[in-house]
Amino acid sequence: MTASLVAVCLGLASAAAGPGERFREAGELARSGDYPKAMAVYQELASSGAESASLYWNWGQVASARGAVGEALWAFLRARELDPGDGAIGREIERVREIANLDPAEIAPEPLAAVARTSRRFHLDLVALSLLAGSLLLHAAGRLLPGPGRTVWSGWVALSLGAAVALAPLAGSLARGTGVVLRRGAPLGDAATPTSDALSTLREGEVVPILERSAGYLRIEDSSGARGWARSEDVRPLDGPPPDTRLSSGSVGAEN
Repeated sequence: MTASLVAVCLGLASAAAGPGERFREAGELARSGDYPKAMAVYQELASSGAESASLYWNWGQVASARGAVGEALWAFLRARELDPGDGAIGREIERVREIANLDPAEIAPEPLAAVARTSRRFHLDLVALSLLAGSLLLHAAGRLLPGPGRTVWSGWVALSLGAAVALAPLAGSLARGTGVVLRRGAPLGDAATPTSDALSTLREGEVVPILERSAGYLRIEDSSGARGWARSEDVRPLDGPPPDTRLSSGSVGAEN
């Protein structure tokens, strides 16, 4: 009961403070050198839905200062997912990649993911829809208006361009999910159990395709081609914010 009450009070206090104030609080914690608490606040904000490239940028800087290279790389990569066109984020990714001594291919195992980011950056889905809509209008105008068939010809050109542009968002949607290894020497097991045999160990900061998900485990493929199961606290997916461990621990305490 006491743990449940504490969790509720913490949640109410966070809600009353508001995302902006909590974000500033995290910045003050980082400037004072309290990196673990700053990262906990950033995680709380992201898990509550207050995601932004700026939040992940600051999270990455704090993680980097703390020496958590894997978490820093995850944060910068997550920031790039939200703002693919920010060149400063790309430079930070390269900086941390070099610190982790990883090859470029080890943080980009899924080529279609780059296609998806390009599509989001230039809003190619909207461009394709606009071209296809324009094609329909031009074909309709060509049938209704007398004269040369230039209007209909322009409609076919717009249709062809729209179909070509639409290929990028379609291809990007086929990209496999990926995650970042947060801990140096994280084991790659042969089963999704705590007692599984370790097939190998993972490199901190390496980005790995996620093949399957199970309770508390992810089935992944490392850069050598080995496949196995990693604990979810060792590999963090890039498709969304991490769970709020503070709230999770509060829930567990309430049940106990």
